[in-house]
Amino acid sequence: MQNALQIAWLIPFLPLIGFLINGLGRKHLSKSAIGIIGSGVILVSFALSIWVFLQVKQSGAGYVANYFNFINVAGLEIPFAFQLDQLSSIFLLIITGVGFLIHVYSTSYMHDEKTEHFGRYFSYLNLFVFSMLLLVMGANYVIMFIGWEGVGLCSYLLIGYWFKNQEYNKAANKAFIMNRIGDLAFLIAIFWIISRVGNVNYSDVLLFAEENRFSTTDITAITILLFIGATGKSAQIPLYTWLPDAMAGPTPVSALIHAATMVTAGIYMIARSNILYSLSPLTMNIIAIVGLATALLAATIAIKQNDIKKVLAYSTVSQLGFMFLALGTGNYVAAVFHVMTHAFFKALLFLGSGSVIHAMGGEQDIRRMGGLGKYMKVTHITFLIGCLAIAGIPGLSGFFSKDEILAGAFARSPILYAIALGTALITAYYMFRLYATTFRGSFRGTTEQQHHLHESPGAITTPLIILAILAVVGGYIGIPEYMAHGAHWLQEFLRPVFASSNEVLKPHAISHSTEWMLTGISTALIVIVVAYAWSRFSKKPELEDARGVGKVLENKWYVDELYQKVIVNPLHKTAGFLNTFVERLVIDGLVNGVGRLVNYGSRQMRLLQSGQVGSYIFLMVLSMLVIFVLQFFLRK
Repeated sequence: MQNALQIAWLIPFLPLIGFLINGLGRKHLSKSAIGIIGSGVILVSFALSIWVFLQVKQSGAGYVANYFNFINVAGLEIPFAFQLDQLSSIFLLIITGVGFLIHVYSTSYMHDEKTEHFGRYFSYLNLFVFSMLLLVMGANYVIMFIGWEGVGLCSYLLIGYWFKNQEYNKAANKAFIMNRIGDLAFLIAIFWIISRVGNVNYSDVLLFAEENRFSTTDITAITILLFIGATGKSAQIPLYTWLPDAMAGPTPVSALIHAATMVTAGIYMIARSNILYSLSPLTMNIIAIVGLATALLAATIAIKQNDIKKVLAYSTVSQLGFMFLALGTGNYVAAVFHVMTHAFFKALLFLGSGSVIHAMGGEQDIRRMGGLGKYMKVTHITFLIGCLAIAGIPGLSGFFSKDEILAGAFARSPILYAIALGTALITAYYMFRLYATTFRGSFRGTTEQQHHLHESPGAITTPLIILAILAVVGGYIGIPEYMAHGAHWLQEFLRPVFASSNEVLKPHAISHSTEWMLTGISTALIVIVVAYAWSRFSKKPELEDARGVGKVLENKWYVDELYQKVIVNPLHKTAGFLNTFVERLVIDGLVNGVGRLVNYGSRQMRLLQSGQVGSYIFLMVLSMLVIFVLQFFLRK
């Protein structure tokens, strides 16, 4: 394990080197060189991550590598240190593995870009991966926060990659600003932890919590503040509206943000801070309710979206809601499990949508597609596998992770389970509406589009095939106990990370017969919904504009419009008032007034120096008289 500690710094350092080489050399390197460098550094990081994972698995313990003191002032010592344990090693594999496939995909998808912009794109991707690796490897909250801010910056750069389009710039600004709201709460939580613990090392915070040295107020405030930070990064109510707009970026960016990196940061942060949350039942209830509400709200919106990427974007928000439901019910392993399976099938679906958009010449409206399965067989089959996985069809990865979340919700409250199951059924419905409208039936695009329809090149289809395989087999590391005793490898692997929380929560296990019943009910209902959506939208896709309730869903419950009227417009008016009256009249008036007064006084005093001797004599005599009068009448 000591060898792993010695080379662990290379895992984030290599993407940083790729960022510098491609960023600085973008005008001099060829596209092939840029693609090889950008993808190669991630591949090497993935290989090192596998080695670290195997070392952690073999040792069964976590280790901290201290490199230098990052902050050392007034008794506060914050080291630049990495923590290599079961949780971080799992995330390293997800980030670098899926990230590498997205980089390879990008070499073909972005090939029409100018060489300079091609290099800029890959430098941003490398920096994004570097920031996310820093986030999950940090051994304290400050290093996590550096990575946290890094992914926020990179999301801004990548969403607004095509910066000549002002709408894309607005989407990038929206993502950046909304994330700053959560980041402020995160920062306050860090200061609060420092004030109570004296540092921000995970190990010290864990020990402090285990010794019950946090007050109820401390633990509640810190966990709620951290959760607010997570709602921004992981797109939960009320800070979720930035994520669908993030579709403005290139499709591989959507896959990277929505599947493997940025949006899972909030899940990781809460999972890493699990002992704090386990000691705060109030916060856990808030997380469960907000997560479930987000999952349901986003799922209903996805029903009536016609942009292929927007459907997947709201699907991501909904699936993140399921992960937060798992966290809120104390089922931390299920949350991490769903992060992993979601990374596989959601990256597959986004990259599959990119393959469709590529073949359609940039078209994203599914109403103008149809029948693509005949022209794009690899994309069709892999996309179908992704849809089956996210729907929770037995045997695929999504089934195992979603089933575990539903079981945990049932153990906490049958009401939570019922709402979560309903949301899962809506998920199956809108995903197969998307699949059938896109790949089934007859082609509804233009003749020119039909003439150019073809399967995407190998650099695009190969990552699709690999992700499809992972979407099928990825769930078998978490086979539930009621199906096969001792087969839930992930739970055993992560047990040391969540050991303290398990002692605090003492989770109630439901009987195997109940779990079989719940699985049977959910599977039967999902199969019925999938069959219905497949049949309905293959024969008669929704081509008309939505009406009634459908119109409300198509317009996303008018939440953006509500935010615009209730928050944005009043802020703009307040800013305008402050600019006009406070800034210009008061502040500028005071500063400029002093300058004008000095200038005016100088001009008046210049008149005293006229150059006329008679005037000087007159002023001298007048001054003498004034002095004489003052001395005569005011002298005591």
